[in-house]
Amino acid sequence: MLDANLKGQLKAYLANIRQPIELVASLDDAPKSVELRELLDEIAALAPDKVSVVRKDDDKRRPSFMIRRVGTDIGVRFAGIPMGHEFTSLVLALLQVGGHPSKAAQELIDQVKGLDGDYAFETYFSLSCQNCPDVVQALNLMSVLNPRISHVAIDGGLFQDEVSERKVMAVPTIFLNGEPFGQGRMELEQIVAKIDSGATAKAAEKIQAKDRFDVLVVGGGPAGAAAAIYTARKGIRTGIAAERFGGQVLDTMAIENFISVPHTEGPKLAAHLEQHVKDYDVDIMNLQKAQKLIPARSEGGLHEVLLENGASLKARTIILSTGARWRQMGVPGEDEYRNKGVAYCPHCDGPLFKGKRVAVIGGGNSGVEAAIDLAGIVAHVTLIEFDTDLRADAVLQRKLASLPNVKIITSALTTEVKGDGEKVNGLVYKDRGNGSTHEIALEGIFVQIGLVPNTEWLKDTVSLSPRGEIEIDARGETSRPGIFAAGDCTTVPYKQIVIAMGAGSTAALSAFDYLIRLPTQDTAEREAIAA
Repeated sequence: MLDANLKGQLKAYLANIRQPIELVASLDDAPKSVELRELLDEIAALAPDKVSVVRKDDDKRRPSFMIRRVGTDIGVRFAGIPMGHEFTSLVLALLQVGGHPSKAAQELIDQVKGLDGDYAFETYFSLSCQNCPDVVQALNLMSVLNPRISHVAIDGGLFQDEVSERKVMAVPTIFLNGEPFGQGRMELEQIVAKIDSGATAKAAEKIQAKDRFDVLVVGGGPAGAAAAIYTARKGIRTGIAAERFGGQVLDTMAIENFISVPHTEGPKLAAHLEQHVKDYDVDIMNLQKAQKLIPARSEGGLHEVLLENGASLKARTIILSTGARWRQMGVPGEDEYRNKGVAYCPHCDGPLFKGKRVAVIGGGNSGVEAAIDLAGIVAHVTLIEFDTDLRADAVLQRKLASLPNVKIITSALTTEVKGDGEKVNGLVYKDRGNGSTHEIALEGIFVQIGLVPNTEWLKDTVSLSPRGEIEIDARGETSRPGIFAAGDCTTVPYKQIVIAMGAGSTAALSAFDYLIRLPTQDTAEREAIAA
């Protein structure tokens, strides 16, 4: 199953195992079990002195296997074959169960070790989901660090009956002790904070004690990362507060227009961005959501950002780079059936709809690409576009038109999501040409209708366009002196990664130029006079 290049890389990683491990398999005679046995044997052959394979067939899910530290109860279990995006999770699990230390912050490691209680986690993932590995890897690490925590990572595409029984319609979906715990991307800090009720207060206290920044970047996507790097290189005190570092890039599958890089994937690019920022003296505060901006009372004074956890940060300049999120349809039933058939990530959730009927809302590049991808998985795709024609690139439209299990409906307005109380079972749309109403029976709806800027918290502080975008000039300056903005949350006309990075760099250089031109009077004195 592993090619020569992958085997060479894996062999090098396995050399870091400090304590012997065994791969305890539960198999049957199905083809997938044969594949899994082949994979396990290949892994063991790369480090025969450290890795062995044992078949016990002691787990109800087959194929599955546990990676266990020999002579202990320390281990993690995969139900399925963790290839695709989960291959990295497999490698990390092999190393961590084998005693190789995690790169997580020591403070967080100690917090996991100190959790008091019995926690049995189960995570449903899909091999094409780029958000799932973060969850799988976080829970695997927790189960290695704390003997009272266990984790099973389950391929939802392989265990379809189980997925249907537990009503899993989006990945990643996490269960704790048999009960729903969470859905969507979650990092280690978020999971621990959800279990440890005192974690949020501790984080807020730590943030509240920080000194003022010369530049505070709010948002950790491409624009925010570029801004932080540029200001840090100027030698000024820089902080970056991000709800999730990487932003919407984390939800992007293939990236083929990032100049000089022919192909990459969103999570990989986000990891590179974060590492690049960490190469400089930047105070990164991840998983921090901004709630309110209080501009300085006088030019050159301190701006303040209030966070959702109650803490606040102060800075001489602010760069807003909060990005955007998927736009919702805003029709009856959409909220009720979110993650119950209404989805926004075809790459993540598509495998859960294998053999079913789905609709894609939106005829731009994102919508047509989603329909093309889903057509190879589901039974039938109906693409619904509000306009009279699709807006996607011609090459994508030709590909879509060639697929036999796709129907295209234009001049259609989706008016309602139907369901049976537990999951989606239909969609209602109005023909904009003659006003007639139609209903489509289906099991899934993928919404791909553009973006909404994350700027609601900025109302009455900086000027916003009618669409909610932050109004900026060519230098990235907002309507408030000392406050700059960049990226998808602004009025920049094109929402592209490479453009966001350039805009972040522009805003950073403008912030630096603003700072060096301020009077030398001490900021604290200026604030006192203004008061």
